[in-house]
Parts: sequence; C-alpha cells; structure tokens
Amino acid sequence: MGTTQLESVPEPKYWHLKTVLSEALDSEFSVGEILPNERELAARFGVARATLRQALEQLELEGRLQRRRGVGTTVAPPRVGVAVGTEQHAWPGASGDVWQSVDSVLATPPAVVAAALECSTDEPVHTVRRSRMSHGQRVATELLYILAAAVPDLTAIDAPSGAARARAVLRELQHLTLEGQDRAVELGSARADDAKELDRLPGSPVLVVTTRFFAQGRTAAVSVATYRADTCRLTFGDPAGVEIHHDPEQQAS
Repeated sequence: MGTTQLESVPEPKYWHLKTVLSEALDSEFSVGEILPNERELAARFGVARATLRQALEQLELEGRLQRRRGVGTTVAPPRVGVAVGTEQHAWPGASGDVWQSVDSVLATPPAVVAAALECSTDEPVHTVRRSRMSHGQRVATELLYILAAAVPDLTAIDAPSGAARARAVLRELQHLTLEGQDRAVELGSARADDAKELDRLPGSPVLVVTTRFFAQGRTAAVSVATYRADTCRLTFGDPAGVEIHHDPEQQAS
C-alpha cells in the first residue's frame, strides 16, 4: 500500500480520514479481512494515532468495521436487511425463513409476554429460541412465544427438547391459518443474555423488532427479535403497520 497524506480540510481531520478509510475499505479489502495495525495505518495516512482511532471508532459505529477479541479490526459484512414495513403473512419457520432453531421450552410466560399474548400468566406458552447468522456471525437472536393451546397436537410428537423440539413447534404452527400480523421497532440496549449471544458488551445498541401473529381471532404468537444495531438496516415497504418506540423497558423479555 502506498502513502497518502491528508490535505488541510475545514472538517475535523478524523472525519475526513474516516471518508478516506471508507473508500479504501471498498477498493482494497474484502469482508472479514484484518486491517493493518494502527502504526502502519497512521503512517500511511500521515496522522496521529489518536486521530486514526477516532476514525476507526466512527467506522465501527457505522458498521463498516468490527473489533474482534483476539483477532483485531476486520472489515464487517454488509448489513442484514430487516423488513419492518412489508406484509409477509407467513409464520416463523415457513419456507425461506432465514432463522435457525436453537431450542424450545414449555413454561408460564413473564407478565409482559402474557399481556402481549392476551393470556393469563399461568397459561402455558412455548418459548422457541432462534438465531440469525450472516457470514458466519450471529447478528440477531429471537424469542418466539407461542400459546400451547394454538398447537395442541404437539403433545404427540417425540421431541422433548432442543432444536428438534423447536422445529416441531414451528411445524405445528404452520397448520394454523395466519389471519394477520403487526410489527413494531424499538431502539434499546443489549441485556446481559443478548450481549453474550451477540458477542457484544452489555448496553450495546440493539434494535428490537416485536411481531404479533394473529390466528383464530386472537394473538397466537409473539416474536421478539434482537438485532445488533451495527449489523442491520431497516427496510420499509408499506409503512402503515410500523411502530417506532424508544423505551426498551416496553420490550418483551
């Protein structure tokens, strides 16, 4: 790589450097490639390491770079599209679903989940845990809450736990006629369990997409999907069904 000196510009030097680095990422590096160390980059662009760190931190916030423990700073994969304004009208687990089943348990729901499902707190609910991957990296986790009464035939299936049980629950869900769904988006902070799953620090910014699925004249299932904010982008179709919230305390957990 050659040496590039930054000219005097009216904007902050680190901001101009961020633009130059972004162009270099597009033309010289591939997804997952490790960047040269700070000393080499600072020498190439003729800047102090403090200025370089500011530019790198900004690119990390924008999702262009990732700092991975024990690896270094790597080029991030393209952001995952999260459709929040399109009418998909499909149950989770339907053909083309990009989520991977992890496990499923049957238990009474937390109060906030019971309220979303419009059921009592002592009514059993299947909690299906799933994850979404991109370029070998987990970018989202999901908790899918399904009324046990909505999938009554599940008791005849010999899948006591794990991913097999989760897949069985989702297969039974496909037998219902989906009457509609609505979706809301919240900006929040990663809780300890989500942070561990997503390889982020607790408190890191996340987007929480909550979807309610309607069948048999009631809410049959509720999905709470938590996305790394640095790896996803919202895509809108018909915005009529989209709600934007900013209070993470309102999300189901």
